[in-house]
Amino acid sequence: MTKSNTDLFDPRTEMESDDSRAGSASDGDFRFAFNDSNFSDRLLQIEIMGGSAGDRPDGDGCTSIADWARHRKRRREDIKKDNDLSIGAEEQILTCNQPDMDDCVGSENQDEEPEAMIEEFPSGDEAADGNEPKWNVDCSTVVRVVTLHISSPILAAKSPFFYKLFSNGMRESEQRHVTLRINANEEAALMELLNFMYSNTLSTTTATGLLDVLMAADKFEVASCMRYCSRLLRNITMTPESALLYLELPSSVLMAEAVQPLTDAAKQYLAARYKDMTKAQEEVMALPLAGIEAILSSDELQVASEDAVYDFVLKWARCQYPRLEERREVLGSCLARFIRFPYMTCRKLKKVLTCSDFDHDVASKLVLEALFFKAEAPHRQRTLAAEESAALNRRFVERAYKYRPVKVVEFELPRQQCVVYLDLKRDECANLFPCGRVYSQAFHLGGQGFFLSAHCNMDQQSSFHCFGLFLGMQEKGSVSFAVDYEFAARSKPTEEFISKYKGNYTFTGGKAVGYRNLFAMHWTSFMAEDSPYFINGVLHLRAELTIRPDLAIRH
Repeated sequence: MTKSNTDLFDPRTEMESDDSRAGSASDGDFRFAFNDSNFSDRLLQIEIMGGSAGDRPDGDGCTSIADWARHRKRRREDIKKDNDLSIGAEEQILTCNQPDMDDCVGSENQDEEPEAMIEEFPSGDEAADGNEPKWNVDCSTVVRVVTLHISSPILAAKSPFFYKLFSNGMRESEQRHVTLRINANEEAALMELLNFMYSNTLSTTTATGLLDVLMAADKFEVASCMRYCSRLLRNITMTPESALLYLELPSSVLMAEAVQPLTDAAKQYLAARYKDMTKAQEEVMALPLAGIEAILSSDELQVASEDAVYDFVLKWARCQYPRLEERREVLGSCLARFIRFPYMTCRKLKKVLTCSDFDHDVASKLVLEALFFKAEAPHRQRTLAAEESAALNRRFVERAYKYRPVKVVEFELPRQQCVVYLDLKRDECANLFPCGRVYSQAFHLGGQGFFLSAHCNMDQQSSFHCFGLFLGMQEKGSVSFAVDYEFAARSKPTEEFISKYKGNYTFTGGKAVGYRNLFAMHWTSFMAEDSPYFINGVLHLRAELTIRPDLAIRH
């Protein structure tokens, strides 16, 4: 049994990747039959409609994606104006001047498809004699007619539009002549599309040309061509302008799934380009909402902490949406899901509750969810993160923060004290060798900020590498704190915290204290597979800090 043409409309086919589908040998190469009467059963008559003096194919004269987008925007506006002026009651031949999807918002017939009329013509000359009625006030004149020999099985196999046209069971489906009416600026793209339906290849290689063909393929429902264009566009070097345009495609086309790989690639490009948002702040601040969402969805943002992400989002929203009502709507319905509130510090979460940029009910829900997550056991947190990693919303997935998140338990009585938990993955520790260090997020005690830092360094005799842990105080004001501290780590086989080092120190701003060889072993032994300190690939550290009021010295 021979394999059926895979373009015929099996929904499972539409979900296949373009790398395995578009241009594949299984589709067959029928370019020899294109416009050849010996292998055709119908005539396709394409009536080219005239336009304004400046009208031209989208890609013609457009040297960049930005030019293409601007020209297409003008076209959408012109189409809208033309539609307002058209005299629909007089039309005899239906056209394919389908407006873009964003022009159809609010329309009474949003499911309208490109249409064609099949009719008999006495001869090709009579068909183009120019005696047909005018049904558009200013730009509906037929300026040229192109006639092609076509094979209805080939076109029907590639396109639901042509399949319905040739198999609707009506008398017209049995006629030999088919007439399509298009704008002059669609001609080149339509010819490329028809060639693709026979050969599974395209001659155009420019980004603007491929976008024209992609839009034509969407109009005539040729999903395989859309996937092919999408793959070629992904292979062309992206720019911020092209990436932003690709992000808009799903809302501009009917078959959004066909361009999803291109949209995903655009998101990845923007996320990689602006991974360190501090290096291109002006560019990032000027990006539209879709670009900001693409950046914030990345796990690889090079940010100090999620607090910094929150601060950036607020800054961008205030700049782009000066009106409070619009800003609240964008933050609550769009951007809030990209801020990973569970990894923000409790001090920042308190500020979220009082931030006027967020609706109070939305802010309360977000903070409550974050606090519940922080209170979960580590294994439950990992489960929630794993479940979220497969979803679009990744609010429980930790980013690669510059400062590692910590859990903090604070006590006011009988003495000011806090217990800090810092977890490091095995690969994070491995990346510290030979002289790296990683810092925790800041935590507070007695109104003063502290942090932990894990090091790979040489022991005091500089004879071997080892793991060290240090406690530092952020520089702020002229206050000194005398602190009792204790470092501990979970250890096999009991998996209980075992004290590793105790001490006391009088801190002043910018000072740190700790132990260079916390586990009293070589780095290789610490990182070994049988190391007692990695439990399910995670190193669990704990620091207890206690401040005695009589030992806090103010200068």
